[in-house]
Amino acid sequence: MSLNPTNSTNQLIIFIFIFFLTFYMIMNFMFFNFIKTLKINFQKKNNMKNYNKFI
Repeated sequence: MSLNPTNSTNQLIIFIFIFFLTFYMIMNFMFFNFIKTLKINFQKKNNMKNYNKFI
C-alpha cells in the first residue's frame, strides 16, 4: 500500500464498497433461506391439518 492520499482514499472506498457488497449478499442469502424454511414449515403445518381432517 502506498501512502499518497489519493491512492489510500481510493483503496478505502473500494474496501468499503466490497465489504458492503459481501455483507449485502450474505444477508440476502440468509434472508432467502429463512423465508424458504418458513414456507416449508407453513406447508407442513397445512398438510398436517388437511391430513387430520381426512382421518
